[in-house]
Amino acid sequence: MPKAAKSPRTPSSTDAPETPATPAGNRAAAQRLKMRRELAAAAMELFATKGYEATTVDEIAATAGVARRTFFRHFRSKEEAIFPDHDDTLIRAEAVLNAAPAHEHPLDTVCRGIKEVMKMYASSPTVSVERYRLTREVPTLREREIASVARYERLFTRYLLGHFDESAHHDGNDDPLLAEVAASAVVTAHNHVLRRWLRAGGQGDVETQLDHAFAIVRKTFGSGIGAGRESTALPAPAATASAHGEVLVTVARTDAPLDEVMRTIETALRDR
Repeated sequence: MPKAAKSPRTPSSTDAPETPATPAGNRAAAQRLKMRRELAAAAMELFATKGYEATTVDEIAATAGVARRTFFRHFRSKEEAIFPDHDDTLIRAEAVLNAAPAHEHPLDTVCRGIKEVMKMYASSPTVSVERYRLTREVPTLREREIASVARYERLFTRYLLGHFDESAHHDGNDDPLLAEVAASAVVTAHNHVLRRWLRAGGQGDVETQLDHAFAIVRKTFGSGIGAGRESTALPAPAATASAHGEVLVTVARTDAPLDEVMRTIETALRDR
C-alpha cells in the first residue's frame, strides 16, 4: 500500500472559528474564554446547591451577571457550560501536532498533545474535582464528557494514520484500525491517570503518572507507527559482528524501542 501522504496541516477538529492572531484577536479570545469560565463557575455553583435538573439557563446567566442571550452566545445548553475549555484545549492539542519536530515519534507527539487536557484540569483542581463529582451523578453531563473525549480520539487517529511504518505490518488495510486503537490507548491512559488524580482530590504527581502510562502505550503500539514523517534518523536497527566475535557493532534509530534493539543484537550474535 502506498505510504499515506502527510498533509501540511492536520484538519481542524473543531467547529469553533479560529480567532485571528492579532493583538485585538488575542484580547477577544481572552475575553471570550473569561466569560465562558465565569458562566461555567456560575453553573457549577448552582448545580452544587440546587441540583442539575432544577437549575435553569436564566438562573446561570443571572448568577454570572449577564443576560440570557449572552449565555447562548457562548453555550448551546446548560450541560455544555460545565466544560468551557474543551474547544480551546482541542485547538492547543492540534497545534502541538502541527508543530511536532521531525525526529519525534508520532506517539510521543500525541502524548504531548493530550497533556494539554491534563493542564486544563490541573489549572483549577477544585473546579475539576467538583466537575468530576457532577459528571458521575448526572448522566447528561457524563454523555457530554464522552463526546468531548471522542473529539480528541478523532484528532489523534487522523494524525497517527499519516505516520505508519509499512514494514512493521503486512496488511495495509489494518492502518485505520491500528491508528484508532493507538489513539484510543493514549486517551484511555490519560483518562485513567486523570480519574485517579481527581479521586485523590487533585493531589499527587500527575506528570510522573502520565509519563509512566504513556511509556506503556509507547511500548505496546510504537513499532508500527513512525515512518510517515521525514527523519534524519536511520530507518531501522542494524548490527554486525566481527568474524572472530570480539566486537559487536549496533546501529539503531534514536527512537527505536529497547526491545527492538535487543532483538537485533541477539539475532546478530546468533547468526554470526
